Amino acid sequence: MQARARATEATRVGILDAAETAFEELSFDEITLAAIATRAGVSVQTVLRHFETRDKLLMASLLHAGSKIPPDRQAVPVGDLDEIVNVLTRHYEQFGDRILRLLAQEDREPAARQLTDLGRAFHLEWCKQAFSPVLEDLSGATHEQRVAQFVATTDIYVWKLLRRDQGLSLPQTKLAIRELLEPLTRASH
Repeated sequence: MQARARATEATRVGILDAAETAFEELSFDEITLAAIATRAGVSVQTVLRHFETRDKLLMASLLHAGSKIPPDRQAVPVGDLDEIVNVLTRHYEQFGDRILRLLAQEDREPAARQLTDLGRAFHLEWCKQAFSPVLEDLSGATHEQRVAQFVATTDIYVWKLLRRDQGLSLPQTKLAIRELLEPLTRASH
């Protein structure tokens, strides 16, 4: 009985990994159950037995991939500007292009929209924690504005503009983001 349960779980994880690989190579709307089944070495029926629908599979796969996010992105480097920038850029270097592809498709794919909404909520909370020493002295509209500034300055599109569009090196990108954040961390009102 245990061997069967392990085999079932291994098949499930194999399908999730195949879907994750498909995300790296294909746009959301190009990912089919057949393509994932082929990558996983199983039938489409097996995929459906585990996940019921394409959308449920894609959601499960993205959540599965999210569970692999390095602990340093999940652990918030509170108040340490250099470490905040290091953790953020390391995350974007590893997952940024995939996230950008997902964002580009969020208006066409409901599952993509759900994931991008989760990502935005995660990023907002991460910023609130990371910059809490600066935020704790602020209140009301000033607090909300500063939170919005931190969220915007550390947004993936800033990294994309600096790293991909402007062609800055990783050290240059880190420095640019740090220089954008520094005035926000010093201002107290």
